[in-house]
Amino acid sequence: MQRPPCAPPALLPGLLLLWAAGHGHSQEVQAENVTVLEGGTAEITCHLHRYDGSIVVIQNPARQTLFFNGTRALKDERFELAEFSRRRLRLRLALARLEDEGGYFCQLYADDTHHQIATLTVLVPPTPLVEAGALAVEGEELELTCLVPRARPMATLRWYRDRRELPGRSSHRQEGKVFWQRSVLHLRPERRDHGAIVTCEATHPALGRGQRRQTQYQLDVQYPPSVRIHPSQSVLREGDTLVLTCAINGNPRPTEVSWSRGNESLPPRARAEGERLTLPALAPQDNGTYTCQVGNAHGRAHDTYVLVVYDPGAVVAAQGAGPFAVVGGALALLVFLLLLLLGALVWCSVRQKGSYLTHEASALEAGEAREAFLGGEGGKRKEEFFI
Repeated sequence: MQRPPCAPPALLPGLLLLWAAGHGHSQEVQAENVTVLEGGTAEITCHLHRYDGSIVVIQNPARQTLFFNGTRALKDERFELAEFSRRRLRLRLALARLEDEGGYFCQLYADDTHHQIATLTVLVPPTPLVEAGALAVEGEELELTCLVPRARPMATLRWYRDRRELPGRSSHRQEGKVFWQRSVLHLRPERRDHGAIVTCEATHPALGRGQRRQTQYQLDVQYPPSVRIHPSQSVLREGDTLVLTCAINGNPRPTEVSWSRGNESLPPRARAEGERLTLPALAPQDNGTYTCQVGNAHGRAHDTYVLVVYDPGAVVAAQGAGPFAVVGGALALLVFLLLLLLGALVWCSVRQKGSYLTHEASALEAGEAREAFLGGEGGKRKEEFFI
């Protein structure tokens, strides 16, 4: 039996090159990693290179076949084959859940089996909630809690008021694949803080660059009341009508307002209507100290107003005597100034005479007589001195 001819040794290098070239152009598959928000839609793509129609299979992390050469194999309507061509296989997943997370296998069955894994990552964005531990009362400590029930990965929580960051104390724990978080803020509010906005802000990779989620809390600060009485006019005459208004400030706002007049009852004509007290046809017997009193759960407050009703005749008489009083005051001032001027002139004259006598006495020479005139009680006497 004749043996088949062997290839010449010179042809072996060429055959090796052809074999290597054939293997260098074999089919390949590549996969892309995907990140999706919980509840969102993810697209898993398997890229095919030099695809010649071989079998392509895509499997979920549990290694269950989802599609076999474009045919659905698993009855999960959330998965949809968006594209199957000679270049790629594109799978769309709707309403992504945490359970969907993991590696998806893109497998190409040719002479050799090729596979790549596309990793699906599901992010859970935070939803911050703000709660108050108790009512906000002026001067008492208030605890605010910013709570994030679920997040993956953990969020960063911050407190702000009027764009100024406030210090909070954070804590967390892991519950399965998600994290539970909270941040606690302690405040001691004042009444001027009533209505102020405090914000809890959460930043997270799922929110995108520069984005954040915020939850605002408006402070409802409760405090004791304050009160001030405002009269409708200042000068009151007999027969006028006076309206006293009780201006109230407090939280909660006092709803009951009481009016009283010293130790007496209100005049029979008085009408008390909440914050207003009306006194028509004023008379001198209406004089007295009127009090407005209010209160809430945090304290009580009151203010008083002294009512004095003037006699119209007395007011007119006082107004008529006004010009004469002004003229009399001016004359008295003028006389006082004249007396001051006269006293100043007398004082200057006495000072000048005393200075003259002192000068004359010092001019006397030795041996001359000195004479000094001294005034004594009961008359004048003259004394002579000789040296």
